Amino acid sequence: MTTAGTARDEVLSRIRGALGADPTAPPVPRAYRQHGEYAAGAPELVLQLVDRLEDYRATVVRIGAEDDDSIGRAVADALASREIGQAVTPPGTPREWTGWLADVVVDDGSLDARALDRIPAVVTGSVVTIAETGTIVLDGGELCGRRAITLVPDTHVCVVRVSDVVQTVPEGLQRVDPHRPLTFISGPSATSDIELDRVEGVHGPRKLVVIVSG
Repeated sequence: MTTAGTARDEVLSRIRGALGADPTAPPVPRAYRQHGEYAAGAPELVLQLVDRLEDYRATVVRIGAEDDDSIGRAVADALASREIGQAVTPPGTPREWTGWLADVVVDDGSLDARALDRIPAVVTGSVVTIAETGTIVLDGGELCGRRAITLVPDTHVCVVRVSDVVQTVPEGLQRVDPHRPLTFISGPSATSDIELDRVEGVHGPRKLVVIVSG
């Protein structure tokens, strides 16, 4: 028997000894908070969301309107300020959102990682956003796109409608399909080493622009 096999057997033996004769798992407490104090879309939640996102170093653009033309102008301004004229977008994104851009690639699933890496930005919607944690949730649907297009381009412009902003994680989970490929985004992709040197863009977009609409 190999050393690895011996170690594994030892670990499993100790687990069996700790469980004893009756390894039935005890009931899991479910008395956690299910709802926040505010209804979805409340002004207090939007303020909290903006505070969290900015703390995570995301750029937040607030627009009062929810119409697609206003969102499109905000998207164009955000990308123009970064000298970006090209973006990839999911097939279900309203065309008005990218109508002001010079070059728009509508994803049909054929772009591989190398091709996506040559596109500087992605524009998507979202399904729900959690104010307390500053977390935007994508579900891989027609509005959010497949996961690859939201992870490879360097800049992600994400539209969040005020009506989709909830206060707590349980409320957010109630609004999504757990069988879908969910992506939870809390600020730009970043990590830190043991010296706490922050590096952005390691496993996702280096820049996150959130357009809060409504």
